[in-house]
Amino acid sequence: MPYPKKQPNMLTWPIIRKGLTYIFSGKLRIRQAHIPPGNHTIPKDFIGVCVASANEPDMDDYVIAQLNALGIAEVRLDFTYGDLESFNARFLTRLLNEKFNVTLHLIQPFANAGNMENTTEQAQWKVFVEAVLSRFGAQLKCIEIGSTINRKRWAGYTVDGFLNAWDIAYTAIRRHGIVLAGPNVTDFEPIYNVGILNILRAKNQLPCIHTDNLFSERVSEPERFDHRIFKYRWATVFKFNLVKKARLLKKITSDFGMQHFMSPVAFWAIYRIQRLLPDGEQKQADYAARYMLLNAASGALDQAFWGALICHREGLIDDGLTDAQYPALERVTHYANVDGTQQNFRHHASFNAIKTVAKLIQGAHYRSAIATAHGLEIHHFQTTDAQLHALWTINGKVAFLNEVYDVADIEQAQIIHRDGHVMGGETHLITESPIYLRWPVHHEVRVKQALALAKDLAIHAHINNLTYYRFNQQGWLGMVLAKNIEEASLLATALHPEKLISPQKDNALRHARNAIWALPDPRDPTQRVTVKQPVKMYPHKAFLDKFKPSKAKRSWNGAVELLRRGISTAHPVAFFEKEGDTSLKQNFYICDYVKADCSVGEMFVHFAQGNKDFYFSAHHVTISAEDTYAQLAQYLHNMHKNGTFFRDLSGGNVLVQLRENKKLHFSLIDTARACFFTHPAPLKCRIADMSRICNKLHWAGRERFMGLYLTNIGRKLTASIRLSLYLYDAKVGFKRRFGRKAIKKLIKNFKK
Repeated sequence: MPYPKKQPNMLTWPIIRKGLTYIFSGKLRIRQAHIPPGNHTIPKDFIGVCVASANEPDMDDYVIAQLNALGIAEVRLDFTYGDLESFNARFLTRLLNEKFNVTLHLIQPFANAGNMENTTEQAQWKVFVEAVLSRFGAQLKCIEIGSTINRKRWAGYTVDGFLNAWDIAYTAIRRHGIVLAGPNVTDFEPIYNVGILNILRAKNQLPCIHTDNLFSERVSEPERFDHRIFKYRWATVFKFNLVKKARLLKKITSDFGMQHFMSPVAFWAIYRIQRLLPDGEQKQADYAARYMLLNAASGALDQAFWGALICHREGLIDDGLTDAQYPALERVTHYANVDGTQQNFRHHASFNAIKTVAKLIQGAHYRSAIATAHGLEIHHFQTTDAQLHALWTINGKVAFLNEVYDVADIEQAQIIHRDGHVMGGETHLITESPIYLRWPVHHEVRVKQALALAKDLAIHAHINNLTYYRFNQQGWLGMVLAKNIEEASLLATALHPEKLISPQKDNALRHARNAIWALPDPRDPTQRVTVKQPVKMYPHKAFLDKFKPSKAKRSWNGAVELLRRGISTAHPVAFFEKEGDTSLKQNFYICDYVKADCSVGEMFVHFAQGNKDFYFSAHHVTISAEDTYAQLAQYLHNMHKNGTFFRDLSGGNVLVQLRENKKLHFSLIDTARACFFTHPAPLKCRIADMSRICNKLHWAGRERFMGLYLTNIGRKLTASIRLSLYLYDAKVGFKRRFGRKAIKKLIKNFKK
């Protein structure tokens, strides 16, 4: 629906004043609020789902069947003008007949909400509310009034207009003896909660249930401290994570004399996840499970709803549509109906993730947070017949089960996957994808001291069809990535670090500070793997690297994190490092051998010589400089958009393969220096990378290439960006003239 040019604002001075007075009086404070409190019971009806149907009656059947499959009886339905005569009345009747507990969300269309200071509009709202209550009121669990009231672009209300709508609904709902919920603030913006509740308290019209759509999806993951409140620098100081937000909103609830607090809708939209991570479906499932577990652990909420049930963006079920077909009004404001056709529906991974959480923790007793807020999350729940631990890490990190529990406890545990199936005995890692360890209720579980993430180690939890295996033999530590334990054993034996001896310079692919050479791939002798070992350490590097992970581990971390973010690189196979190695040279990184046609550096040198095209002799295909610049600019923009600062983006580290239709496939190598953000790379990091890769390109080419790149972020090649390129050129020139290689060359010539 089209929005009016000037939209009302709910953040009026009285709202601001009341909210700030509450905050600055110290009431919005709980000691260690970011840590879940122990010893509380999770309600049996804790998890709910927002539902809708469609004109066709068989959609009712489908939705109800899916709710039964989820094992969830708590539903929330949006209901607006005209719905008493539409399919929604039929669907609501069906839900009630099937004994679902319905929270009915009464909303006004956008234009009507914006006109609620008009008496005629107020009369229409009153007639609608009374009609709904007369027909359905006695059968409902509760009615919610208010819809994203702090989002003027969606709700349409003025403060006075909302208060008029509330007054009419409050009077009618209380007269019918129905539980009232509201006012439906979205996200963590407590000034609105406090301001509106102050006004409602003065009118003696507070709801029975305080509602706030407790989103945290704009933070990159549920546990992360919210950078939007005091920006990144202060995020870890103020610690506004999901648990803290929930507990503070519960405190507001209690301070206003209400007993119940509910989050009526929240979700993690796949398209938003995919701004940083390509496997949006899997990450949505991870986040859905983690979100519900943390909300349950917080002890703050009576209920937390996921919404919508069916939608390609945020639903537990994909409707088969595209972003272009998403309704103009966000579904968090009005989930009006199910779109698409049933034959195109499919479960997202989050369907089973929510199903599993609901089955395992609803009605359980939350004992304590064994580990939380430091990257490793372990939460202890207890049911009548089981001890249950929910475990996960923050994105890309890993911990080892045998560093948390004794081997005997691991062997006696039933290990349950995020999606509900029992996992095999090979499970030994805790990753960003939650798992559950379940023991008989009387089993005493011993947890080790000093729980922490595996030091300086990253993995890609959702890498396709491969599993990580820990390597610990003869004083060597590391990881192997393989299809199964048999393949891991094969790789560990054939590529054992005791067998890896760097070749002489003439037999190596590269031999300078690092030796790089190729070996037959044990999995397929017709293929090769690449081995990298540091062989030369300059004194200053040796000193600095003592405080870093081994170079092999850094290369591994960079590679798996690039893959996690959808950026092509030589696929990691293994890394090994000698325990206690002081030379810093006893470590090996092994990856697949990349069959490349050339490097970007070769192409740029060719273009810098005045050539307009590059000839791929193996394919008998020519590609233009313009086409090369355009494809590479897009690739590097995607890399930076996904939060990567490569830090060693020389032309030789970007390999090129020519594919069909003159499409260039780029692959990064030498990944040890890569740095990663939980947001797109800052401009200064982008320009630092671009300065490196442009070094061998002539200025006319640079201007075109940089222009294409900068267009992606709405910028132009300014004087300051040009200066960055000039300064990097000067740095390289200085090193070539006065650096180590130049001095060695001078000595060599002198000896001649």
